[in-house]
Amino acid sequence: MMVVKRIAMWSGPRNISTAMMRSFENRSDSRVCDEPLYAHYLKQTGLDHPGREEVIEHHETDWRRVVAELLSDPPEGETVYYQKHMAHHLLPEMDRAWLQRLENCFLIREPREMLTSLMRKLPDIRLEDTGLPQQVEIMRLVEEEQGENPVILDARDVLEDPRRMLGSLCDRLAIPFEAGMLAWPAGPRESDGIWAKYWYEAVEKSTGFQAYRRKDDALPSELDSLLADCNQFYDLLYSRRLRPGS
Repeated sequence: MMVVKRIAMWSGPRNISTAMMRSFENRSDSRVCDEPLYAHYLKQTGLDHPGREEVIEHHETDWRRVVAELLSDPPEGETVYYQKHMAHHLLPEMDRAWLQRLENCFLIREPREMLTSLMRKLPDIRLEDTGLPQQVEIMRLVEEEQGENPVILDARDVLEDPRRMLGSLCDRLAIPFEAGMLAWPAGPRESDGIWAKYWYEAVEKSTGFQAYRRKDDALPSELDSLLADCNQFYDLLYSRRLRPGS
């Protein structure tokens, strides 16, 4: 009987989440899916994201149908099903029981760098738009229900040493590391959501993880309170992260 690893990588926006999806898609044993709950999220919240109507028209808006697909078996020979999720797409009214059938992991990024990038795409950022409260909720749920500490990756750690961090991630997930995870062909993918043209310009030009460069962009003073709130959630997650060399 084929054993399938269903890996749910819960991220926030403006992270290296799409690069991580590219990395797993370049494995010999994997399939990926791109933010499968996004259309449901946009339809239910009414938020005006870039390409909103296109997303709703082209992707499944019923979260129950999405979950059924996420729990299905991939084609024969594909034993890793990597699911790129935005944590804030998991709305409060959605059942959480299905998460217990996944290998839940988390991808975090230093809040100031995340916010200065996100504010170029969304004019009015709320705490719930960052995915940080939802990441902590899911983390605690995994700890309580599964009795284990989930894997938490910090984007800077990955960019500073992709080979070591991806190797450690694969060890924790009990899957073999493949060198192909470190480099991939440039360009779009059929697996990308229709929103790619609004969000994926940089990653479509990439052929691997870009070296970390500190960003010192100014954050407007009106976002100081939001930054402080974000830091509380981030600091908790960061303290439990998978450390380089571990």
